[in-house]
Amino acid sequence: MYLKKVDGPRSVTLPDGRIMTRADLPPAKTQRWVASRKAAVVRAVTAGLISRESALQTYALSEEEFDEWANAVETHGEAALRTTALQKYRHP
Repeated sequence: MYLKKVDGPRSVTLPDGRIMTRADLPPAKTQRWVASRKAAVVRAVTAGLISRESALQTYALSEEEFDEWANAVETHGEAALRTTALQKYRHP
């Protein structure tokens, strides 16, 4: 078994005790961003699995888009990332 050389840790322990690895991240060419994929990227950056810059570059995200995801998760949890519930969590 060969391990690919990567910068940073291969796995991290999340605050709830779960272990997150790089395999848990969505593919780099993701086109359809469902709430669980958005949350995985936010969790990975927050836990230090990947850097913010690496996430922005890998997933072709703007800083504003990533900030919106992170703020939504921090304020309302993962449910706020669903597009069907957007009106419920949007600030007036």
